Amino acid sequence: MIVHRILAVAAAVFFVAAVGIATFGAETMSLGQALDLIAPDLLNRLPAWFGDWAWASLARPLMVRPAWMIPLGFGMILGGLSASLSNRKTTRRSHRRS
Repeated sequence: MIVHRILAVAAAVFFVAAVGIATFGAETMSLGQALDLIAPDLLNRLPAWFGDWAWASLARPLMVRPAWMIPLGFGMILGGLSASLSNRKTTRRSHRRS
């Protein structure tokens, strides 16, 4: 099954991104600060994309977390999906020739 290999590669990319951000980024840089460096007006536009509840309950708490935590979380999720897909039992075909 090739899907678990794609998920494993994507997980590795996110892990490398997290290590790169943690290593080369500022030690206390939050996700909000990182997004502000990338696109200064993005944080002003983000609340309009989310609803009031989603911005206050989901997005704003993520903005104060360290910037490396987001790719690390995605890497862990994709790595877990890859591991669970690779451990599935496959149907075995008989090697006998008729």
